[in-house]
Parts: sequence; structure tokens; C-alpha cells
Amino acid sequence: MKLIVGLGNPGKEYQDTRHNIGFMVVDKYANEKNITFSKEKFGGVYTECIINNEKVIILKPMKYINLSGEVVAPFISYFKISIDDILIISDDLDMPIGKTKLKTNSSSGGHNGLKNIEQCLGTKNYKRLKIGISNNKNLDTKDYVLGKFNKDDKNLIDSSIKKANDILDDYFKLDFNSLMNKYN
Repeated sequence: MKLIVGLGNPGKEYQDTRHNIGFMVVDKYANEKNITFSKEKFGGVYTECIINNEKVIILKPMKYINLSGEVVAPFISYFKISIDDILIISDDLDMPIGKTKLKTNSSSGGHNGLKNIEQCLGTKNYKRLKIGISNNKNLDTKDYVLGKFNKDDKNLIDSSIKKANDILDDYFKLDFNSLMNKYN
């Protein structure tokens, strides 16, 4: 069984903000696969489906992003999911806008949602798909990540979301090293 987690903040006021790129990816993926987030548990909305003959849970934590681990950890425990079978999708301030990068066993890079996941899981050794949102040093980081994309950036993000969905399709077919070699 695999667990795909898209990080973001709940609520309309955060919809389409930079910090919600994880939600955007899993929402588009679910929409393309005709699956809906129809279940709730442990402070998250999720769906269960079969992809490539394997049970998959796609999860959107509905606590604020900096508390994501408080939702992810109970899912892992309840469904008995191996850390090796988790993929977390998040934004990354340190990457150019729209760039995607697959990583495993790396630091949180200052991302509070990833920090909380590491704290709750007791490890940083899990897989991630990071999507660059760039950074604007003229704005407070909180204001920047909670801001919306301008038109040019939105085009780049839409393209990266499409690529992220291609990555997800291959995630269910390839081992992670092959996946990183193909997309990084």
C-alpha cells in the first residue's frame, strides 16, 4: 500500500496559494483519475483507490501545513504503511518556480510542514516531490508562501503540476531511483 500526501492549508482563503501546491497536484491527479476525496479520518480528507494493482491512499491533511505530521503519522500507523511507501508533495522556496525535484532522506529545508512530519515520524527518510515556488526576499516569507501566483508564474505552475502528475503515474511503475533518474 502506498500513501501520497499533498501538503497545503485548508480553507478557501488559502486556495491556489504557493503553499498549497501539494493540494493542487493531488486534486488534479484525482480529477484526472475520476476519484474523489470522500473520506475523512485523523484530521485529513482522503481517497482509497487501486493504481497499477496496488492499494493507494491519497491524503490532504486538513490541519494547517505546519501540523501536517499530526495527520500523516496516524494514517501510517492505522493503515500499517511502510515509510518506504510514502510520497509527500510540497512547495520549495529554494527552487525556481515550476521546477520539480524528487528527493529522499533529506532535510526539511526549513519547510515547517516537512519539519512537523519528520518530528511526528521520527525520521527524515521518506520520499518527497518538491515543486519550486521561488522566493521573494522583499516580502516576509509567510506573506509570500500564502500569496497567490501571478499570471506568468501560474503558467509555470500549471506546467509543473502536469509534470508532477506524470511523475505520480510513473511512481506506481518504477523504483524510486529510476524515477529520480528519469525526472531530476
